[in-house]
Amino acid sequence: MLLLWTLMLLVGAVAGSEVCYDRFGCFTDDNPWAGIVQRPLKILPWSPSSINTGFLLYTDENPTNYQKITADPSSIRSSNFRTDRKTRFIIHGFIDKGEENWLSNMCKTMLQVESVNCICVDWKGGSRTLYTQASQNIRVVGAEVAYFVDVLKSEFGYSPSNVHVIGHSLGSHAAGEAGRRTNGTIGRITGLDPAEPCFQGTPELVRLDPSDAQFVDVIHTDGAPIIPNLGFGMSQTVGHLDFFPNGGKEMPGCQKNILSQIVDIDGIWEGTRDFAACNHLRSYKYYTDSILNPTGFAGFSCPSYDSFSSNQCFPCANGGCPQMGHYADEFSGKTKGMFQKFYLNTGDKSNFSYWRYQVAVTLSGEKVRGHVLVSLYGNWGNSKQYEIYNGSLKPGNSYINQIDCDVDVGDLEKIKFIWYNNVINLTRPKVGASRITVTRNDGREFNFCSQETVREDVLLTLYSC
Repeated sequence: MLLLWTLMLLVGAVAGSEVCYDRFGCFTDDNPWAGIVQRPLKILPWSPSSINTGFLLYTDENPTNYQKITADPSSIRSSNFRTDRKTRFIIHGFIDKGEENWLSNMCKTMLQVESVNCICVDWKGGSRTLYTQASQNIRVVGAEVAYFVDVLKSEFGYSPSNVHVIGHSLGSHAAGEAGRRTNGTIGRITGLDPAEPCFQGTPELVRLDPSDAQFVDVIHTDGAPIIPNLGFGMSQTVGHLDFFPNGGKEMPGCQKNILSQIVDIDGIWEGTRDFAACNHLRSYKYYTDSILNPTGFAGFSCPSYDSFSSNQCFPCANGGCPQMGHYADEFSGKTKGMFQKFYLNTGDKSNFSYWRYQVAVTLSGEKVRGHVLVSLYGNWGNSKQYEIYNGSLKPGNSYINQIDCDVDVGDLEKIKFIWYNNVINLTRPKVGASRITVTRNDGREFNFCSQETVREDVLLTLYSC
């Protein structure tokens, strides 16, 4: 194997060849496009006619059925495209197609919250081939999107700053190529688990990087090594903001058994895709859910997921927390630096949103061993019970934990406390919470007090104090 790899690199050292196409110029297989460790094979992208990139437009006027348009001014003028709207392109990845449900669902969800030109980019003619070939074909796809943006600018006076390109997997790097070809003038690029093979560790010219747009945000969901873990996504930071939900490698809900995974609620095809690449596909599912949940994906600045899981990165800093997904561009510090890392947890199924709270419970009553749980009640909703502590319960001691709540309860109005230990105790001890302080991720505190104590499995309600 090592000998074969070495021979490939030697072949790559030979002077390269190129192909040229009207509108797009020339594509070469010289270094770093080929002949380097990450991409040793000398491969050129296919022709634009072979890839046959298509643009499928959804708008308020046609939210359920796309209009197929081209980068020709007459085609754009005769469509429902409007220059007073933001334009979002969505580019699929390897083996996928522009008509796949997840792309149209993302557009339809966007149209629930904004008036937008939502364009699904279909390049199945170039994605359904060997991966190494598809990884080169994205250069033409990126060129097609860049040309479309240039036509909007030159023919309609449409600013590239109003363009947002969203790419999944290989589509992330196609988005990067589109951004590179428009000199970083595109307003925003979102990388949804950018593909690792042939891109991780390569020069910026080849892959998505922060210079490709005015703002680049990235969601990493399958960042385990391709060998031996079959992680399809990059672990490398490549944006201004890089989000690592659940640590960025293993997503909740992706460990179901084979039968339940394939016989999925979305159908056999979607279930089979999930079984083969569940972590990798989670990125676009999180993004779609984020559109209807503007506060449900707060990312916390943290040196590592272990630090985040150890409750060391709460609450949000003074500038607040960025929201992973659709509303990441509303973060005030979005371009203050590159490769900013943020961590968060999500649910195991849609709706994936979580709202993080810190809960500090000061106990009263008798000393026992047991579990302490609380549920939050607010003006927007109520939570289920969450365990705060398990161990020796001592009156006067405070026990602090952070919880990921699947409901945004809003402003807290009361807390319900309960404890248990499932141990027969003839003295029937009583425990209470003299004070419970709940801190939201924005730093706001809510305090609740009680002078009562209760036996195990009896609810105690605390009110504001």
